Amino acid sequence: MSLFKSRAVTLAAFSVRLVLPLLWSCLDATPAMAQTAENVAVVINDNSPASQRIGDYYVRARAIPSANIIHIRTSTDETIARALYTVTIEAPIAGALARERLQDRVLYVVLTKGIPLRIAGSVGVTGDVSSVDSELTLLYRRMAGLTLPVPGRIDNPYFLGSREIGEAKRFTHRDFDIFLVSRLDAFTVEEAIALVDRAKEARPEGKFVLDERAPLVNRTGDDWLELASKRLTAQQLGDRVVLEASPQVVRDVQSVLGYYSWGSNDPRNRVRSFGMGFLPGSLAATFVSTDGRTFKQPPPNWVPSDSEDKSKTFEGSPQSLIGDLIHDGATGVAGHVAEPFLQSTIRPDILFPAYVSGANLIEAFYLAMPYLSWQTVVVGDPLCAPFPRKNVSRSDIEDPVDESLRLPGLFAARRLATATKQFLGIPEPALRLALRGESSLASGDVADARASFEEATRIAPRVVPFEMQLGMLYDRVGEKDRAIERYQRVIEMQPRNALALNNLAYSLAVNRKSPAEALPLAQQAVAAAPNEGTILDTLAWVQHLVGDNATAAKTIFEASRRVPGNPEIRLHAAIINAANGARAVAEDELKAALQLQPAWETRDDVRALREAIEKLGAAK
Repeated sequence: MSLFKSRAVTLAAFSVRLVLPLLWSCLDATPAMAQTAENVAVVINDNSPASQRIGDYYVRARAIPSANIIHIRTSTDETIARALYTVTIEAPIAGALARERLQDRVLYVVLTKGIPLRIAGSVGVTGDVSSVDSELTLLYRRMAGLTLPVPGRIDNPYFLGSREIGEAKRFTHRDFDIFLVSRLDAFTVEEAIALVDRAKEARPEGKFVLDERAPLVNRTGDDWLELASKRLTAQQLGDRVVLEASPQVVRDVQSVLGYYSWGSNDPRNRVRSFGMGFLPGSLAATFVSTDGRTFKQPPPNWVPSDSEDKSKTFEGSPQSLIGDLIHDGATGVAGHVAEPFLQSTIRPDILFPAYVSGANLIEAFYLAMPYLSWQTVVVGDPLCAPFPRKNVSRSDIEDPVDESLRLPGLFAARRLATATKQFLGIPEPALRLALRGESSLASGDVADARASFEEATRIAPRVVPFEMQLGMLYDRVGEKDRAIERYQRVIEMQPRNALALNNLAYSLAVNRKSPAEALPLAQQAVAAAPNEGTILDTLAWVQHLVGDNATAAKTIFEASRRVPGNPEIRLHAAIINAANGARAVAEDELKAALQLQPAWETRDDVRALREAIEKLGAAK
């Protein structure tokens, strides 16, 4: 007999984009100066004490509104699999922003130490490895319903490019459909916290050190450094520029507000510290391929090099690290988790002139960043802005809420435009009702969501996403027979619809107590989506319910391997292995599940599982 009696319908990676829950709550119309704390969302990994401590400090230091504090539970490793990134980082951040209806108001997303740094993948121009931060910049587009390619890089719409510094715009979603993402990270928690303190103390003072690598055959990077000098000089700051155009390197300059060099790519710069006396508010970066690969602290005797000797590398590379720039006192830095190629690096000729023109820390870096969904990480407090800048009002950032869609105005227009392209021929009233249902469901107004989707399916019958969402709504409110009817309708239209097959199989197995009837449907779902852990989980559970625990153990192993951060799958693995007599595995899986969801400790099924595991031990 199963120890597990109930389970939520699986949405995960199979939510049709139109019906992805986008959560929200009320916006007020109180006038306020924008690009302040209310425009920042802070993300804290509750699995990481470091993340909690840094996030809490930043929230207090900048008076971040409680609605803008986002708690997630994800891996504490620096590298994360893409599927786990989507489920444990991207999805909960999207849900939290939407729940508070902050899609337009939040401009900057700040991650904290203890949140993964890199999404695992292949390298190269068409590779799919990227920084977590750079991938998250595109979350606004994904929330609006766009499907984006994973391999390769994507043009940054905020990149200034060849335009003049005076043409740079203040960042809002009125013109740019992305988020700007930075992180508070360093070798230690204390150094990450110091970034916040230095940002608050920033002043428009100090020198700009631009250290060329000359002589070089390819002068591109040095040309950018020289252009930065010319632009700063044109901004009446020439007496504050230290441009080193000779083979010599710059050392021990005091009162530095900006620093850029070739780092360890310059043979004369293979040191941990360049001796810069960084001022609060200072920005720094280097033309180094993997300088942001880790924020683990190297041993004291390690120094950067170009050696391929593994004994001289640290975290997979001999190259210098931006963590050392932070350690030396820089307030904002940028680096790369993998090879970005020179044309993708931060442009110093934009970074520093934009900063002194009034851009804040994060705007200056992103104005100088050519690509997104790529390798760059920006470290620092986005609100750091030492130079005078023109304030903008909330009305400059946000349009009034679209009450028919129950979404912030700018986001609503983009969401509707995307849906209209995706659902050609669907009457607009039905489409608007479906989008309203999406918003209401995400905010917890199930009654309005249900009414909206019922009316949408009446106006436009047999539209798969509408029917699917209505089926899941019926599941949610306990109307299982109606849910089954909708899933069956979807399967009639799309026989290989993995989500409908999955949910129908589960409902038949658990709600109608017909696991034998459910088994072929669960198998079909896996055939349609063989690599999805949540679909494999359903098949494993049905196999368990029909009494085939030996097969179920193999299936749940594959599910858990694909989605190790899903506590429900880990709990199912514990139950199935206990039923299969594998006591040690069951104990390990239960421990993993409770680490992910400590509150489950008091659940009846968990208590029953513990008793079953103890009996297995006693039997030996």
